[in-house]
Amino acid sequence: MFPAVLSASTVLAQDQLHHALHLNRHDLTYIMLGKIHLLAGDLDKAIEIYKKAVEFSPENTELLTTLGLLYLQVGIYQKAFEHLGNALTYDPVNYKAILAAGSMMQTHGDFDVALTKYRVIASAVPESPPLWNNIGMCFFGKKKYVAAISCLKRANYLAPFDWKILYNLGLVHLTMQQYASAFHFLSAAINFQPKMGELYMLLAVALTNLEDTENAKRAYAEAVRLDKYNPLVNLNYAVLLYNQGEKRDALAQYQEMEKKVNLLKDSSSLEYDSEMVETAQKLGAALQVGEALVWTKPVKDPKSKQRTTSTSKAASFQQPLGSNQALGQAMSSAAAYSKLPSGRRLHTVP
Repeated sequence: MFPAVLSASTVLAQDQLHHALHLNRHDLTYIMLGKIHLLAGDLDKAIEIYKKAVEFSPENTELLTTLGLLYLQVGIYQKAFEHLGNALTYDPVNYKAILAAGSMMQTHGDFDVALTKYRVIASAVPESPPLWNNIGMCFFGKKKYVAAISCLKRANYLAPFDWKILYNLGLVHLTMQQYASAFHFLSAAINFQPKMGELYMLLAVALTNLEDTENAKRAYAEAVRLDKYNPLVNLNYAVLLYNQGEKRDALAQYQEMEKKVNLLKDSSSLEYDSEMVETAQKLGAALQVGEALVWTKPVKDPKSKQRTTSTSKAASFQQPLGSNQALGQAMSSAAAYSKLPSGRRLHTVP
């Protein structure tokens, strides 16, 4: 993202704030200057400002929390956790810090620890949509799906236009094979976030299981158009096309998936879901293009990720490959967003 062009008044405000800091340093001056850089989309300069602010005022929980959230946004998780932890040391019930730290714990599968953190602020902020969203996805990670839906529906009641909550509800319903409900929530999420390819992919999975093949193809086509990084989109689309007997188009999608994986496999943090690899290998064998062309890295145990896969797998070449792999990244709420290795984005809220 390129930094935004600053208006003349904003540049003047920035100059005056720098002048104020030279005369007398103050927490609020740093905060306002950092906000100007954030408005301009310059995260690096904002981080530098907040680093200087924390050096000047190391016990200011607002500064510590904001700096931690900025590090989280740019993917520097160790420093993010360090500053959020320092904020919680001075203010154990800091809402933003707990929410952000909990979302990081969820990302690493520490659901019980995250839930313990959320209990601290549940009584103080009982009507927080991001809090109930995160609690719901903790239960989802623990495979307590009814509890997850209950919490997510409370979050949806409090924030009916939040697409991330609708996404999560669709994801949980897909996991429970409640495809009509999944279609309902995913369609609603698309209305609010029409440029996210993965939403169309999950909608296509629901439509496939509802036996609406034509609309599933349309949804996949839109997902492929919007998502240029996620190989799961092409894999799912290829499975559907193969099951419909359209092997030439299935092969084209399979080859697109390979291109995406080849672009991503040099990333040191990239991990493949084992069920994705298994399906890709079976599809490759069925299309007679080999079984292990691009899977050169160790795969990740699917139990450690908040993902879901549809039931029924292929037993042999002659049989259909089964339902598409509905692999979706659960959305937790913190303060911003960061790009994931596979091209998906972890979307969060202020």
